[in-house]
Amino acid sequence: MRTRALAAGGTALDEFTERLFGHLPRADQRRWARVYLQGLLTTPGKKSVRRLAASVTASPTASQSLQQFINASPWEWDPARAELLRWVEERHPVHAWAVGQVCFPKRGEHSVGVHRRFDPAAGRIVNCQFGFGLFLSLDGLSVPVDWRLVLPDSWSVDPALRRRARISPAVAHQTPESLVLELVDSIAARTSSVRAPVVADLSRLGAAAALIGMLGRRGHDFLVSVPPALAVCAAGPGRRSEPARPAAYATAAYATSAGDLARRGNTSHPYAAPFTGSAARPQPLRIQSALVRVPGADLAVPGAQQTYRLFGERRPGPGAPGASGAVWLTNMSRHRMDDLLRLVRQSGRAAATLGALADDFGLLDFEGRSFPGWHHHMTLMSAAYAYRGLFSSGYRQVACNNGLPRRGRRGAEVRGRSGGDLE
Repeated sequence: MRTRALAAGGTALDEFTERLFGHLPRADQRRWARVYLQGLLTTPGKKSVRRLAASVTASPTASQSLQQFINASPWEWDPARAELLRWVEERHPVHAWAVGQVCFPKRGEHSVGVHRRFDPAAGRIVNCQFGFGLFLSLDGLSVPVDWRLVLPDSWSVDPALRRRARISPAVAHQTPESLVLELVDSIAARTSSVRAPVVADLSRLGAAAALIGMLGRRGHDFLVSVPPALAVCAAGPGRRSEPARPAAYATAAYATSAGDLARRGNTSHPYAAPFTGSAARPQPLRIQSALVRVPGADLAVPGAQQTYRLFGERRPGPGAPGASGAVWLTNMSRHRMDDLLRLVRQSGRAAATLGALADDFGLLDFEGRSFPGWHHHMTLMSAAYAYRGLFSSGYRQVACNNGLPRRGRRGAEVRGRSGGDLE
């Protein structure tokens, strides 16, 4: 098979492919990995297997072979993701580990993990796959390095569905909270750098309190957006009419909601940020924060009383009497607010990356139905994005996007729910 050479950087792409996919046991597998990467980098529009193959080679059987490589070939994706992580870390300091979530709209019922769920971005119930990605936050760029697919219980217990989608016996139904924790555990085990803070959107997870506790017990610094209804207890002086309660009484019986406490936080931080839209000029904002405890976050540690900082955005003017954006919680309570807001802005870049992946790298274009095929595609797509971002002007182009969410092709919302309102 003869492939069309890249306009520039062909040798670099060969070396990149060999480093990430050199563990594949057969030469033809490594060759098809290179073809898929080159196709993702050069094919305009929809990234179907047929179009990827046609953009790289004139062989009439290439699309069939490429389909076989992605969907049926039994190669491991974890070694490639671990090598991608090391490759990025060698080239740029990592400021945060950001977790984003994405909805993959589907028409049929045969793609692995497909189910019906309410999509807040669309405002309706959609037929979709749903997953989480872990991104390395760099200066002006977020690079995806690992993924998890939510496997509903119906897919986990049905032998016929498991067999059809080639789901390994080791893979079982896990809650979204468990998948987020698994992503963080995986990168912590693989990284060769100092642990970066975990930045994630937990605002729609039912067990956010338990996940917060598990992140803390693993020794992670974190900054997470939480459900406004999350129960919290004030851990410091509040308003004069509401003296702080003793730590021993920090239980659900004395709790208030995170959203309510963020609106009336006892510490105010002036902050100026540009609004999006026509009035693209700095306008005064105010960040309200308070020290809190979270009932349920320390249940596994008898007597523990972890203190967190809770904060939200307060915008002046009519119709905005309190916190109008995401509500954030962090165990980095001694950090300056400017440093925390910088992490919030970096988290917004993960959402922008999801838009770029949908528009230019085939995030929503995978046509296969198998569990390994989905992970193969996501691995190669992540590799192509990293290569383009760190090897070409694409890095500067993404950096200029200012972390604003983008809407992918076909109108699919792929914000990732990063909660980055404090842009």
